[in-house]
Amino acid sequence: MKQRVITAVIALILFIPIIVIGGVALQILAAVLGGIGVYELFKMRGWDIKKIDGILAILGTVLLILPRSTWYDYLPEPVNSMSLYYFVVMLLLILPVFLQGKYSFEGVAFPVLVSLYVGMGFQNFVLAREVGLHVLMYALLVVWSTDIGAYMIGRKIGKRKLAPHISPNKTMEGSLGGILCALVVGFVYPIFWPLPYNMFAMLILTILFSIVGQLGDLVESSYKRFYGVKDSGNILPGHGGILDRFDSLLFVFPFMHLMGLF
Repeated sequence: MKQRVITAVIALILFIPIIVIGGVALQILAAVLGGIGVYELFKMRGWDIKKIDGILAILGTVLLILPRSTWYDYLPEPVNSMSLYYFVVMLLLILPVFLQGKYSFEGVAFPVLVSLYVGMGFQNFVLAREVGLHVLMYALLVVWSTDIGAYMIGRKIGKRKLAPHISPNKTMEGSLGGILCALVVGFVYPIFWPLPYNMFAMLILTILFSIVGQLGDLVESSYKRFYGVKDSGNILPGHGGILDRFDSLLFVFPFMHLMGLF
């Protein structure tokens, strides 16, 4: 526990100033975190990130994360991150032509899905900050309060397992406790920092974001269970890897965008 607290404090000291500054600093941070996330998924599967499919997966992820307004202004107007990303997908689809017997259509699916999963999550992380720090902080606080509430309440009164085949320690009581803690954020936060919708709508959306965040957590847990690993990585002592810390956010930010918060 002491190691977890020390790591969390150091990470926040480094992380908070960058999200406050925003701009290119945050975009580069998101791209680096995205690249590490791809590496962790490849490592979980036992694939070498230094091979062509790993390099292309990282390239595709970074192209999705970095916004056109900053990085692609010198390119013709029709060119954007998604068109460049699909060019990377085309290169991946070509691989079985030259690596027949060693690489298949199913093999292409893994780096494509990995880059979409990680890239779109961090892309919307960057987009949320571009709209305003208050939007980004709302998402972070909803996810963090959900995690803290689920852990504390689940530890105290949790009895019924939420998904024992994936994450044995999670309970239904903890999940509901996480939603209640997120609702506190959803009620208090808009009073000081207005969000796009009225209070009732924001409370409903907060419930949805809390649920989606917990699903994102379970999704990453299911991958770890499938590949037989405890953590996605070890870059954060006591916490695991980047995906272990951002799994909920990789689901919440795209869903927030879909719901029109940015």
